Amino acid sequence: MAGLFKGADFPWWIAGGRAIELFIGHELRTHGDLDVLVLRRDQARAQKCLAGWDLHVADPSGSRKLRRWGFGEALEEPLHDIWCRRSPAEPWSVQLMLDEAVGGEWVSRRDLRVRMPIERLSRFAEDGTPYLTPEVQLFYKAKETREKDEVDFEAVLPLLSRDQRAWLVGALEVTQPGHPWGRRLQ
Repeated sequence: MAGLFKGADFPWWIAGGRAIELFIGHELRTHGDLDVLVLRRDQARAQKCLAGWDLHVADPSGSRKLRRWGFGEALEEPLHDIWCRRSPAEPWSVQLMLDEAVGGEWVSRRDLRVRMPIERLSRFAEDGTPYLTPEVQLFYKAKETREKDEVDFEAVLPLLSRDQRAWLVGALEVTQPGHPWGRRLQ
């Protein structure tokens, strides 16, 4: 993905478990695909970066039903997951996720009250590849925690700064009051 998006004139981030691993500096497990996050307003530019790939959108969102994402088709809310593979003969390898923004702020698609300045979303791997800051990634993982999400949380927890912890606690209080991670972050 770094090669495909190299020189992109829009922000993008490695997301999911691999973003967590980039933050902690080592691999925690194997992954079936790679998650990449872009802002909805940049979806046409992201689609151009993936020209020649087989792209399908989950429609309706959250379903296991996929339909082809037509070139130049603008996806509106609530559609936000695009499954990508190099060709129809290959397995799905990338999940492209669309998130919201208002001006210079990222806005959670789950709750419009959860926000962060876009420039704070980015961390960078040693090779310059951007990845999603861990507190936002953990916010997404907190919705329905699975065993792998707990593993990610445990790995990241001792490395979070006071500001990162405070942001995540605040976001969880807004969306999931009483979430068990909230107590542990404090």
